[in-house]
Amino acid sequence: VLKIVKELNNKGYSATIDILGEHSTTLDTAKEVTEQYIHLYKSIQTKNLDCNISIKPTHLGLDIGMKCVRDNILLLLKSAEETNNFLRIDMESSAVTDDTIVLYHKSKENYSDVGTVLQAYLYRSKDDLKILSQDSSFNFRLCKGIYRENVDIAIQDRYKINDNFINLLCYAFENNIYVGIATHDLSLLETAYKLISTFNVPSDRFEFQVLYGVPMSGWLQKHLHNGYKVRVYVPFGKDWYDYSLRRLKENPN
Repeated sequence: VLKIVKELNNKGYSATIDILGEHSTTLDTAKEVTEQYIHLYKSIQTKNLDCNISIKPTHLGLDIGMKCVRDNILLLLKSAEETNNFLRIDMESSAVTDDTIVLYHKSKENYSDVGTVLQAYLYRSKDDLKILSQDSSFNFRLCKGIYRENVDIAIQDRYKINDNFINLLCYAFENNIYVGIATHDLSLLETAYKLISTFNVPSDRFEFQVLYGVPMSGWLQKHLHNGYKVRVYVPFGKDWYDYSLRRLKENPN
C-alpha cells in the first residue's frame, strides 16, 4: 500500500490509508489492527510520504467497549504525535455516531491533529457541525454516507442528500471550517467550485477527497491545476477490491 501512496504522491496527490474491517470482536483483533496502524505511521514517516490515517472505531474495539477503543486510539494518537501526523476518525452507521463524537472529543484532549467525518444524509449532521465547529481547529470530512439507515434518521432522496451536502459545505465555508470534500458526484464538484469562488475560500481551508481507483473524468487533474489539494482514500487489506465495488454499488457518488 505504501508503494501506491508513493506513486500518488509523485503525481501530486496526498493520501489517507484505511485498513479494511469493522466490528472487531476480540481484544486481540483490535490490538492487532492498532499495531498495524502504528507501524504504518512509522513507515509513512520513514519514507517521507504525504499520507495520514483513517480509522473506524468498531475496528479498534468499540463493540467490545469504550475502554478498549479509547485505549487503542490513545496509542494511535501517541504514534501520530511522534511522527507528526494526523488521525481521521471515520463515521460508521448511525448506531455509533454519538460514541464516535465522544471519541473525537476525548482524542482532541490528547492531541490536536485529529478530525472526524460528517455524513450529509443524516438529519443530525447540521447540528453536529454547529456544535463541533465551536472548536476553531475543527477539521472534518464531508461525505454523503453509505450505510443503510431508517427514514427517520437519514434522508433517502439522493437529490435532497445533495442539497444537504451543499448546505453543510456552505456552512463550513462561511465559518472558516476546514473541510475535506469527499464525493465523486460531478454535479457536486461543480457546485463546490462555484462556492469556493463565491466565498473566496483560501485553498488551505479545504481539500478534495476521492476513493482510490474511481475514474473522475479529469477532475483530479483540474483540482491540481487550480492549486487545490487532492487526497486519495486508499483502502488497505485483502478485500480492498470487493470493498471498492461494494462502495460504488451502494452509492455510485
